[in-house]
Amino acid sequence: MCNLYNQTRSVDAMRQLFADLNNLGGNLQPGDVYPDQTAPIIRADVSGLVLQRARWGLPSPPQFHSKSGIDRGVTNVRNTASAHWRRWLRPENRCLVPFTRFAEPRGGKGTGNAWFEVPGERPAFFAGIWVPDWKSLRKLKDGETTEDLYAFLTCEPNAVVAPIHPKAMPVILTTAAEWKAWLSAPWTEAQRLQRPLADEDICVVEDSGS
Repeated sequence: MCNLYNQTRSVDAMRQLFADLNNLGGNLQPGDVYPDQTAPIIRADVSGLVLQRARWGLPSPPQFHSKSGIDRGVTNVRNTASAHWRRWLRPENRCLVPFTRFAEPRGGKGTGNAWFEVPGERPAFFAGIWVPDWKSLRKLKDGETTEDLYAFLTCEPNAVVAPIHPKAMPVILTTAAEWKAWLSAPWTEAQRLQRPLADEDICVVEDSGS
């Protein structure tokens, strides 16, 4: 399960991909992204495409909240047939999550992470879901907060990811047609994008870095 990724693409670089992009997220600082942190997402609204920030971790099903009511959030979504997730599969709740590379733990104490990236510096996005203005208790010290939240879909791993993480990999979109379909197509069409990326479209970065 991907709980760490890196994002280095600038606002200008994203505008080259999406000419009508409205930036509400300010300047983007490159770096690693961990669960519960804020990071950029791209979503559609009536005026076009919007770049904004959201907090990584969608609302958990109530049975997974702690006894004190804390909801740590869900970073990856696999079972889109679940009633908990179905309500947020409409185009207005879909987003693109820009990334440069993502990590999976190699397994075993002290073995670090394996990092994966799309070769050739090709732009790539996770197929994301976002929920605006969600009230929740993430940390007792912060009290109840109202925030925009996001996570991204996972699927069966391809042959490149499976040796490191045999259970899942993020759903990755690499073409303009896929980005458009994810943001606007009915679910009967968009759900076809929940599939592994082709083996030749991803590689392992051996220098794990962390």
